[in-house]
Amino acid sequence: MTSNPDASDASTGPLQGFRVIELGSMVAGPFCGRLMADFGAEVIKVEPRVGDPMRFMGHRKNEKSLYAASILRNKELVSIDLRTDEGQEVVRRLVARSDVVIENFRPGTVERWNLGYEDLRAINPGIVMVRISGFGQTGKYRSRPGYGIVGESVSGLRDINGDPDRPPARAATSLTDYISGLYGAFGAMMALLHRQRTGQGQVVDTALCEAAFSFMEPHVPAFDALGVVAKRAGSRLPNNVPNNLYPAKDGYIHIAAVSKPIFKRFAELMGQGGMAEDPRFSTPLARNENCEELEQIIIDWTSGQNVAELEEALIEADVPAARVYSVKDIFEDPYFRERKMILDVPDAELGTVALPGVVPHLTGTPGAVRWAGRGTGENTVSVLSELGGYTSEEIEALEHKGVVSTSGVR
Repeated sequence: MTSNPDASDASTGPLQGFRVIELGSMVAGPFCGRLMADFGAEVIKVEPRVGDPMRFMGHRKNEKSLYAASILRNKELVSIDLRTDEGQEVVRRLVARSDVVIENFRPGTVERWNLGYEDLRAINPGIVMVRISGFGQTGKYRSRPGYGIVGESVSGLRDINGDPDRPPARAATSLTDYISGLYGAFGAMMALLHRQRTGQGQVVDTALCEAAFSFMEPHVPAFDALGVVAKRAGSRLPNNVPNNLYPAKDGYIHIAAVSKPIFKRFAELMGQGGMAEDPRFSTPLARNENCEELEQIIIDWTSGQNVAELEEALIEADVPAARVYSVKDIFEDPYFRERKMILDVPDAELGTVALPGVVPHLTGTPGAVRWAGRGTGENTVSVLSELGGYTSEEIEALEHKGVVSTSGVR
């Protein structure tokens, strides 16, 4: 497993000097914060004493959430009860000296806590507030509850995922939450650039539904202009042939040979060199029109060979292709270690924990994983004293009243 050689370079991350207060929970908000933390921002995550609900998603080892070890990495963790007046005042003190606030509650929630954008802008005009919600801060569905998969369902993205003869499928991960967190971080960067020029902050309104809908790009004009309703196509990418999963003796291999030069090389590899000039297959449009015939020719060729043989031959012929990896396959392929995409990060409870690496790779100011996710409230004392200006006696009093906590779940 690859160690974490870039950890010492974290201070050179491009977001060094920016402070982020993360009020979000579950996946979209914390992922947004994680992206910014990976690239050097000081991210302070606020969560309740019982812990963010995502700590109870996924698997655990030694009583610690393995998911939290990754998505909460590089963050200072404080525990504050946002439903109390004193807890809200603690957050306002932190925001006064921060650059970005991330929240992904239902619209109206932070306003009830006196932590809405107008409240925070009054004490920090330059604050950038990333708001991630199911359906956005305006519109008829504003107050509708919505996890990522709900927004994905409304977006149309869920309807085109899966096999044609089966119900709509989902990826076995919080896909739309991750897409939305990525958009939220991108929006924060644009807002910070605007603030550099004007000194003014703004709201980054990111809806789970809209983030997923943005991936429906090719299907929107097709419906408007032609009335075409996109359908599930299994492993095939519609109107892009050949680009599909094909059976072999011992499994499946995905082949994408859609451009003219690649298709020519592919045809020659199959011993069908003349197929590249055949009017049925010589152009992308012709291949689309004769998709079933072409697919059967490919299946007849792949079915007689093993996946390893096919993959080696296709790569040698410079044809994009790959077997479908499992997580086990990923750990066994040295590529991921060479690219620092699996990092062995020290952890107090686990010894070390394997975490996914940082994306993208920056040559001058790389991101880094500096530490794995910590326990609830582990940094409450240091953050409140150093940033909030609270004395140790004041922090003890707040903890006694249940406003803050200095220890909790992992």
